[in-house]
Amino acid sequence: MLPNDSDKGVFMNRPANPVTVPLADYSPRHFLLTVVEGVATVTLNRPERKNPLTFESYRELIDFFRACAFDDEVKVVVVVTGAGGNFSSGGDVFEIIGPLVKMDTKGLTAFTRMTGDLVKAMRSCPQPVVAAVEGICAGAGAIIAMASDMRIAATGAKVAFLFNKVGLAGCDMGACAILPRIIGQSRASELLYTGRFMTAEEGERWGFFSRLVNPEQILSQAQALARQVAEGPTFANTMTKRMLSMEWAMSVEEAIEAEAVAQALCMTTADFERAFVAFSNKVKPAFQGN
Repeated sequence: MLPNDSDKGVFMNRPANPVTVPLADYSPRHFLLTVVEGVATVTLNRPERKNPLTFESYRELIDFFRACAFDDEVKVVVVVTGAGGNFSSGGDVFEIIGPLVKMDTKGLTAFTRMTGDLVKAMRSCPQPVVAAVEGICAGAGAIIAMASDMRIAATGAKVAFLFNKVGLAGCDMGACAILPRIIGQSRASELLYTGRFMTAEEGERWGFFSRLVNPEQILSQAQALARQVAEGPTFANTMTKRMLSMEWAMSVEEAIEAEAVAQALCMTTADFERAFVAFSNKVKPAFQGN
């Protein structure tokens, strides 16, 4: 239930369910979570409504991604759909959009900042995030996929940044900054101005999706990719994610210098030495994350 109007701003700034580590022992209220062999699988789980987001699920997802930074046992996060064959239909019409039309400017700003915090938390958490997209992926659901580091889609999946369909601008949760970098300015503009669905095939062709798989394989393929990443050098993977984000705002010269420093730091890790010893002995390196 949504709190009284006077409490909405406060509610959106407090934890919906305080997240504790290790995450393997955490029981979310607003999504499902499993942690197996370093891979955390988050399942948006309201299949009867195509897995929409609520004020509470936004807040708990934000707190979860922030908590990932404090759990060294989690190497990769996979965001997947719940039962029902859909990723997420976005903000719940009755639990979010309805209350929004009654809020004042202060409450609305608290909400839009909170939704943006989810993207910030996903991008700043040290673990790479894999989105496994099936069925409908719309509105804030499309943003969650966009904010992920890697995206795999099931054939038949459809993605829409449909904010203008409800009278809003396409500039929501970082879409105007991030989407053009993924699929290009013209294609991003088309999707944000029209709110139309991008098919899975378009998404793969445009670079939004890494690859397409059969619907029955989407979870297993996403988790296989996650395990492959999780078996790699954790510190180095974190550095790669950080550089991919930071270098957006750098010149080429600045980026080259930043990468020189980052790579030198990676060369101080035990995993770098392990790789040398393993290659010298013609065996696969067993990285330990330090």
